[in-house]
Amino acid sequence: MKLHLPHIPERTTKPRENGVNMIMDKALSTREAEDMVSVSGDYVDLVKLGFGTSYFTNNNKEKVKIYQAAGMDVYLGGTLFEACYVRGKLDEYLKFIDDLGINTLEVSDGSIVLPHDEKLELISTLAKNYKVLSEVGSKEEGILIAPAKWISMMQTELEAGSWKVIAEARESGNVGIYRPNGSAHTMLVNKILAKVDGDKILWEAPKKPQQVWFIKLLGHNVNLGNIAPNDVIPLETLRAGLRGDTFFSWLPEDIVNLRAPK
Repeated sequence: MKLHLPHIPERTTKPRENGVNMIMDKALSTREAEDMVSVSGDYVDLVKLGFGTSYFTNNNKEKVKIYQAAGMDVYLGGTLFEACYVRGKLDEYLKFIDDLGINTLEVSDGSIVLPHDEKLELISTLAKNYKVLSEVGSKEEGILIAPAKWISMMQTELEAGSWKVIAEARESGNVGIYRPNGSAHTMLVNKILAKVDGDKILWEAPKKPQQVWFIKLLGHNVNLGNIAPNDVIPLETLRAGLRGDTFFSWLPEDIVNLRAPK
């Protein structure tokens, strides 16, 4: 028997253009990947094999097949892309992902200096054969990018062919769109949203308070990334109002007035 409750907001279904969940696989075993799919498969759209982990793991092909069979796109962390690019090994990188059967990739410049025109050319070229995500924002704490530059980079990268632009936060959730204490740069996010379609942005939000903040700001079908595998279902409870942080978000006003703590 399945429980059906009223006033649960409707989630988008795969293949999603909004309400996307991107999880970070930091070297899960094949069994762990299978377990994650069995529990959370309906709610995961993208799996990132984090940073450079795929360089060391020997079960990449098996996991790619498991994830893709469940309707998930798989890609390698942008750090590995950057490591290959600065070494002049882009062709080998593309052969590597082709051999894995991956058709999605990330173009990022969070760790290296990459002239933006050069980045746009890369996106445009790679988008002819791959689903491209591009990341905006530095991985280094203390490096601030003006809102106008965030907006310009996001707009031009989408125009160049990116499927989504990723707003950088790292796994730690304390750089890019967040302050060192993990709270969001509210003014920056609002200025971005005034100029860039929110459905085209994947907000990295590894911490629960960050997920709550974006759900309250943009609704239950906001795109969120860098989610830990074990946090996918807890995130869905936040989206649905089945967790204390968002409990009253989707309930009618008369219930809220009667039952919400004063």
